[in-house]
Amino acid sequence: NLPIGTQLELSMNTTRLTTNSALATLNPEYDATGLLTVRQPLLGGFAASARKQLSSAENQLDAGKARYDQAVMAAKGDVERTYWDLYAAERDYAVNRVSVDRAREFLKETQLRAETGLVGSNQVASAKTFLAEQELQLFDSEEQLGHQSDLLAALIGVQPTDSTMRFVAMDAPPSDFTPEPIETLVARAQKNNLDLQAAQKDIGAAQTLADAAQWEALPKLDLIGTVGGNGLLGNSQLVTIPGFATFAGPGGSFGEALNQAIKRDYPTWSVGVELSIPIGLRSGLGEKDRLDAQVVSAQQRSVEFSRQLEEQVRAAYREVANGKGRLQAAKDGVDAAEEQVRIGLIEFRTGRVTAFELVRLGEDLATAQQRYSAALVRTAKAAATLKQLTSDESITTNSR
Repeated sequence: NLPIGTQLELSMNTTRLTTNSALATLNPEYDATGLLTVRQPLLGGFAASARKQLSSAENQLDAGKARYDQAVMAAKGDVERTYWDLYAAERDYAVNRVSVDRAREFLKETQLRAETGLVGSNQVASAKTFLAEQELQLFDSEEQLGHQSDLLAALIGVQPTDSTMRFVAMDAPPSDFTPEPIETLVARAQKNNLDLQAAQKDIGAAQTLADAAQWEALPKLDLIGTVGGNGLLGNSQLVTIPGFATFAGPGGSFGEALNQAIKRDYPTWSVGVELSIPIGLRSGLGEKDRLDAQVVSAQQRSVEFSRQLEEQVRAAYREVANGKGRLQAAKDGVDAAEEQVRIGLIEFRTGRVTAFELVRLGEDLATAQQRYSAALVRTAKAAATLKQLTSDESITTNSR
């Protein structure tokens, strides 16, 4: 099959015939027929129809390569986001350890004050409850830290080798990002995102088949030409017919008969056209409509992905843009909670608040610390998402 739809067929047919007829001049008889057939569709679209499968496959190959490269970038983004989750889990674990230590000191102080009659036994019970809750949270945070380490190990394919069997985050997330303009990021994503490029290649693959179907829906008119040669030899056998002279056929081997066909000792040729008109052209037109529908479907999938991509870029941009303010608000919350605990301890020692109220303040401080941990890594994770969505290894945000 040539790129313009020409079909070339070279064939060699041979037969060996034996007979018990006394009138056969050759026994066995070797027949050889060599034939070169050329068929050229005249209404088949030439290259458009002949190359349809190859062109479609080339587009699908490009789409597959783009999706692979995007998957590589997605894996990098997953590793980076998991790393920041590990950092947040480590910080939460450290905060919980400090909370447990504070809870133990608070319980000791409450017990001493209870022994001197300054507070009642109910406040000692509140301190014990607070310590138990903090210890349980410490176990939970330790398990979460181990889980995040396992997730990172699964992503990078390497297990930690230290005594704790756990990865430790060495880098802190940047505290300030200056994102590029949102329209710049959206335009970059629409241009560079490899998944979107793959979706557009899918359109090209479907369009190639649809364009070919337009030609193939026409009546089929083929120009056919053949060039060949025949060979006829065998073991010579005398034939005797009363009233005629004795005669015999040309003797020769099977290989010599093949040589006759190849050398065209007895040439043949033919030229003609073959016309085929399907009734109503319904089969070809129906296939064209089906492939046109596949093109529209591929186009709509590309449009849908483009819109989703823009939505994801804008959402990630907002997280990056609000990162500085969110982090400052979380830090202010931690500072305020620590100040409340400090004042609460003073008031507890002067008898102005109970242990139960101080426990509530300690819980508020732990919550504020967890929010601060989440705020620390949220912006960095959003920046990693922007890099993945724009399919750009260069810096998409300026960090300080």
